[in-house]
Amino acid sequence: MRVVIAEDNVLLSSGLELLLNSRGFEVVTIAVDAAGFLTAVKTHRPDVTIVDVRLPPTFRDEGVRAAVQARRDHPGLPVLVLSQYVEHEYAGRLLADARGGIGYLLKDRVSRVAEFTDALRRVADGGTAMDPEVIAQLLTHGDPVDTLTPREREVLALMAEGHSNATIAQRLLITDNAVHKHIGNVFLKLGLSAGDSGHRRVRAVLAYLRSRGGTALPQ
Repeated sequence: MRVVIAEDNVLLSSGLELLLNSRGFEVVTIAVDAAGFLTAVKTHRPDVTIVDVRLPPTFRDEGVRAAVQARRDHPGLPVLVLSQYVEHEYAGRLLADARGGIGYLLKDRVSRVAEFTDALRRVADGGTAMDPEVIAQLLTHGDPVDTLTPREREVLALMAEGHSNATIAQRLLITDNAVHKHIGNVFLKLGLSAGDSGHRRVRAVLAYLRSRGGTALPQ
């Protein structure tokens, strides 16, 4: 699996490269700024990308802007964003794209190697990988989705973390059938019919998270 990294911190980018190359990934290049990242994506057409939220020259939101632009230029490009802190606005910008293949993790998750590489693979496969702390922050902003029950929101939050139905059932101490029913209700309430294009599970998660933190980028 070919990876492009956008990270200006040499220690972190080198560490990521060593870690990923030892785990079956191939880091094809490392960009140190947004422009370099966009060029690298166009040149190498990676299977998945890792982008720091803050990149030179201002170290504000160049990374997330580049990630959004890359997905516009290359629809469906899998992007895993790394951030030092929980920044719900930046997460919301990324989530404004209703397609899957999106992840947002805090940088300290990288030290949990198995968890991090699993999240990266999930994003590469078109799923989502949201840091629990990011989800918690998103849930505190904006109005709740009135049509969803508290239990349905709990199920969706765990779906956003990438958990399977079986794991969700274990976490919430309910049956697999109950999880299936809750997810079915969510699909119904969010208007996601079986005929919808894309994965309903991913679309439901993104719609839910966008309702809490989604902020469109300026055109």
